[in-house]
Amino acid sequence: MSKFISIEEAVSKVKDGMTIMVGGFLANGTPNRIIDALAKSGVKDLTVICNDTSYPEKGVGQLIANKQVKKLYVSHIGTNPLTSEQMNSRELEIEFCPQGSLAERVRAGGCGLGGVLTQTGLGTIVAEGKQIINVDGKDYLLEKPLRADVALVGASLCDRSGNLVYRGTSQNFNPLMAAAADVVIAEAGEVVETGAIAAENVKTPGIMVDYIVE
Repeated sequence: MSKFISIEEAVSKVKDGMTIMVGGFLANGTPNRIIDALAKSGVKDLTVICNDTSYPEKGVGQLIANKQVKKLYVSHIGTNPLTSEQMNSRELEIEFCPQGSLAERVRAGGCGLGGVLTQTGLGTIVAEGKQIINVDGKDYLLEKPLRADVALVGASLCDRSGNLVYRGTSQNFNPLMAAAADVVIAEAGEVVETGAIAAENVKTPGIMVDYIVE
């Protein structure tokens, strides 16, 4: 059965109130065509897990500009002033997380772990409300796992079985997020026949990918 769907079908999988993960770093590695369509769809009250909110007119930033997001798990928002404005006006709830810790929380969600222990953020606002666990005389923050209803990932290359390759820095959060969501939708820049990608180059196995937008 083919995994290929249209952008319209992909966007229809995202419903009001869902939690979605979006790969990318400042829209590099982001499935931008899907996000463009999602920004026009009118879907609302989303919880979004992503590295950053890009720019107001690009990537996840469009969802912020349209006020389609109610809660955000993010590493930084400095390139999108609209995110700061909505946070300060309390229109948008934000949980900031150091970039490495954010990646580890997503990884934990994909691996079925109960969380990760890290010293990053101890003694700062990051630690507020979080459990501190002592291991061999050292304190660590317990960072709990993150999962999503839908992960939207951007692949450079895929085959017709859904095996994904990310070129260069576009890899960023994509492989982690593809493991941590109930439904995974990939946007692929190029599609080849199954078997054309060497197994050692596959970053996300096709068994983890539900749908592909070419």
